[in-house]
Amino acid sequence: MKKAASVPLTHARVLRIAIPVVLSNATVPILGAVDTGVVGQMGLAAPIGAVGIGAVVLSAFYWMFGFLRMGTVGLTAQAEGRGDQAEVAAMLSRALMIGLGAGVAIIALQGLLFWAAFAVSPASAEVEGLARQYMALRVWSAPAAIALYGITGWLIAQERTRAVLVLQLWMNGLNILLDLWFVLGLEWGVQGVAFATVLAEWSGLVLGLWFCRAAFRLPAWRDPVQVFDRTRWMRMMGVNTDILIRSLMLEAIFVSFMFFGAGQGDVTLAANQVLLQFLMIASYALDGFAFSAEALVGKSTGARDPLRLRRAALLASGWGMAAALVLAVVFALAGGAIVDAMTTAEPVRAAARVYLPYLVGMPVIACAAFMLDGIFVGATRSRDMRNMMAVSFGIYVVCVAVLLPQLGNHGLWLAMLISFVVRSITLMLRYPALERSAAE
Repeated sequence: MKKAASVPLTHARVLRIAIPVVLSNATVPILGAVDTGVVGQMGLAAPIGAVGIGAVVLSAFYWMFGFLRMGTVGLTAQAEGRGDQAEVAAMLSRALMIGLGAGVAIIALQGLLFWAAFAVSPASAEVEGLARQYMALRVWSAPAAIALYGITGWLIAQERTRAVLVLQLWMNGLNILLDLWFVLGLEWGVQGVAFATVLAEWSGLVLGLWFCRAAFRLPAWRDPVQVFDRTRWMRMMGVNTDILIRSLMLEAIFVSFMFFGAGQGDVTLAANQVLLQFLMIASYALDGFAFSAEALVGKSTGARDPLRLRRAALLASGWGMAAALVLAVVFALAGGAIVDAMTTAEPVRAAARVYLPYLVGMPVIACAAFMLDGIFVGATRSRDMRNMMAVSFGIYVVCVAVLLPQLGNHGLWLAMLISFVVRSITLMLRYPALERSAAE
C-alpha cells in the first residue's frame, strides 16, 4: 500500500474530500422536511409537534457523543499518515465499541432521560404522549446511530467521503420511502416515522461496516493487545473528553442565544430562528472543507511533516474561504427571498431583514473558526480546542451582559459574531505550537 503521506497535496484532492461532504450535508434538512410533511398529512397538530420534540430530544442525547467522529478522524488519520495500518484497524474497533456501548446505555437509561427531557421542556399531555411513543421505538437504533459517528470519522480520515455520501443517501432515501409507506400507506402515525428511522439507521450501520470491510481483513481489529492498549485508550478518551467539553460550551452559546432572543419578544425570537438557518447552511458548506483539513492535517501530523501540514491547512482553508465568500454574496443578493420562503408572517420577515446583514458577514467571519477547528482536530490538539473555546465562551458571556441591555437583539448578534472572532484569534495564536508538535 502506498504510504498516505506520500500522495501529493493538491486542490483536486481537497475538493474530492470536501464536495461529497457538502452534498451529504444537503440531504439532512430534506429528511427533516419529509418527516414533518408525512405526519402533517394526518391533519392534526399534535403528531407534528410530537415528532419534532422527539427528534430534537433524541438528537440531543446522540449529539453528546458527536466527539466520536472528530476524535476518530484525527487519531485514524495520524495512524494512516505514519503507515500504521494495524492501528487504523484497531481504531475502528475502539470507535465501534464506544458507539455501541453508548447506544446500549441510552436504551437502558431511557426512562430517566426522557423524564428529564420533558421536565425541562414540558409539552401538552397529548404531544408528550405521542412523543414518548415515538421515542420509545426510535431509541432502539441508538447503538447504530452513535456507532455511525465513529464509522463516518474513520472513513473521512481515509478521505473516503464518497462512501460517506453514499451512506447518507442510502439512509435518508430509505427513511423517506419507509416514511411514506408506514405513515401514508399503513397509517402507523408517529410510530411509523420512528420505525422508519430505526430500520434506516440499522441498515446504515450494516452498510457502513461493509464500507469498512478492509479493516476486518487485518487481524489487528480483533487483537486484544492492540485494541485494548492502555496508552492508546487513554489518549483516545482524553481527546474525546476535551472535544466533548468544547462542544458543550459551543452548544451553550447557541442555546443561550435562543433564550436571550426569546426575551426580546416572539417576533424577534422567530426572526432569530429563521436567520439561524442561514448559519446552518453556512456550517453545512464549510464542514466539507473543515473535514478536508481534518484528514490531510492528520496524515501530515502522523508523518511528522510540519511543512506538509502547513500546505494542507492552507489549501483547505483557501477553499473554505472561497466557499464563505460565495455564501456571503448569495446571502446578500438572495437573503430577503430566502427569508420570505421560510415564513409568511410579515412582522417576522421585517424583523429578519433588519438583522440579515449580520448573516451576510457571518460566513466570512466564522470561516477561520471552522477551518481551524478542522486543523486542530486533525492534529488532535483537543486541549487547545477546549481551552480556546472556554475563552471564546467567556468573552461571549461578557459581550451579552454588556451589549444586550444597550443594543437589544443587535447586541446579541454582535456577541455571537465576536465569539467566532475570538475563537479564530485564540486558535491562530496556538497554531505555531501545533506545527512544532508535528515535528516532534
